[in-house]
Amino acid sequence: MPGMLVFGYGNPGRGDDALGPAFVERLARENPGVTDDVEYLSDMQLQVEHVTDLCGRKLLLFVDADAACQPPFRLSRIHAERDTSYTSHAMTPQALLYAYRQVYGRNAPPALLLRIRGYGFDLGESLDARADTNLREALALACRLGVADAQSWQQSACGHDDAIIAGRGSAEDG
Repeated sequence: MPGMLVFGYGNPGRGDDALGPAFVERLARENPGVTDDVEYLSDMQLQVEHVTDLCGRKLLLFVDADAACQPPFRLSRIHAERDTSYTSHAMTPQALLYAYRQVYGRNAPPALLLRIRGYGFDLGESLDARADTNLREALALACRLGVADAQSWQQSACGHDDAIIAGRGSAEDG
C-alpha cells in the first residue's frame, strides 16, 4: 500500500470548489512515476466510509478549496477532532481523523490540510483564473517537498502547531 495518501475533495460543478480534485488530478498527471509511493483519491466530500482509505499510511494530505485563507494557499498540520460535521453526510478532515480513532481504537496517521484560496463557488462556474494561479503554486510546493516524500512533508511540519507553510504568491486576494 502506498505510504502517502493525497485526498482532494470538493464539487467540480461549483467553480473553485474543484480545487482539491484539480490538485489531485494535476499532481497525478504531472508525476506518473510515483504511483507506487502515493495514492491519489478524489471525492466530492469526505464521508465516514473514507476511514478505510486512511489505513496503513505514513502521511495523509487533504486538499480543499478555501474562500477565507490568504492566497495562494495554507498548509497546516491537523489532528482528530470531534466537530459538528461528525454525524453529517459531509465531514471535515479533523472529524474523519476522529472517526478513524473511534473505528480502529488508535490515532490516524499524521495528517496535513492544504487549503487553496478560491474565489467563486457558484453552481456552474468554471475555475477562476486567480484560483488557478493559486493551484499552480500549491502544485509547485508539492514538487519542492517531493510528491511522494512523506518524511519531507512531515519534517516541514515539525515544531509548528498551526500553519506550517503559508504560500507567498502573486495572486491577488479578491
